[in-house]
Amino acid sequence: MKILVTGGAGFIGSHIVETLLAQGNSVRVIDNFDSYYSPAIKQSNIAPLIAKNGNLELIKGDIRDQKKMKLAVEGIDAIIHEAAQPGVSISVKDPIKTVDVNVNGTTSVLTAARDIGIKTVVFASSSSVYGKIEYLPFDEKHPTVPISPYGASKVACEHLCRVFSELYGIRVPMLRYFTVYGPRLRPDLAINIFTRKSLANEPIEIFGDGSKSRSFTYISDVVEATLLAMEKGKTGPYNIGGEYRITVKDLLQKIMELTDSKSKILYKEDVKGDVEHTMAKNFKAKEELGWKPKVSIDDGLEKYCSWVKMQRKESQSAG
Repeated sequence: MKILVTGGAGFIGSHIVETLLAQGNSVRVIDNFDSYYSPAIKQSNIAPLIAKNGNLELIKGDIRDQKKMKLAVEGIDAIIHEAAQPGVSISVKDPIKTVDVNVNGTTSVLTAARDIGIKTVVFASSSSVYGKIEYLPFDEKHPTVPISPYGASKVACEHLCRVFSELYGIRVPMLRYFTVYGPRLRPDLAINIFTRKSLANEPIEIFGDGSKSRSFTYISDVVEATLLAMEKGKTGPYNIGGEYRITVKDLLQKIMELTDSKSKILYKEDVKGDVEHTMAKNFKAKEELGWKPKVSIDDGLEKYCSWVKMQRKESQSAG
């Protein structure tokens, strides 16, 4: 198959690209290397894959640009749509950019798929769509009442996916990822910050009292779910998350133990728009995709901390 991965130089996207190539697929990536976080990080994610594999093509461009999207979809069998403006806090500060990139970008991707006759688009949604909690764990029937512009933008995108499916016959599985982590993790995410500061014995800030809890999901589980959804997912939402939840305070404690850290913990004012708790119920993904998470939080954190340590060693050697 020839598959387009939007946002394929990012954290999740680059892992998907790597696995697709290993399976023998041809892959095209479109990524605009946005400066939300260092474009050099995204370059380092994708450059080794380009160097190692002749079946990978990169288009530098914005998914909102229909001319670029027309080029991107030529000869493509399916699309995995990972490109987005991520982040709850930035969406609170700059809701216009979040809505523009996510909603207009997704409309552009779906329109390009429609125009060329692509019948499968996997959409990367988020557990942020749930927002206000009525019950835990979340199943896909839980009301979507987001409390951030980011969550609201993902709800809007899900409705667009449903409408395009109904109008144009495109199959659009929508994957509600729950706090993904692993190698190449975005620098602004808590596990990355906690691990690097722990290793450096630097003070670590927790926003709120540390009682917020999350289902964390290791990257290999997310990649597996995404590819299964491309193969046999139906139009509609699927929870993709670790089947446990852990408080932020306990998460940090585990990381500090793994890194033998002497860091001091500082408690700061809570972040607006950040949900109190998430917990995934994956029954639908199990039934329809044959997927369930395999990596426990303890194993995942150990893998991630080992990767960060190796990165630091390589950086120090190079320096």
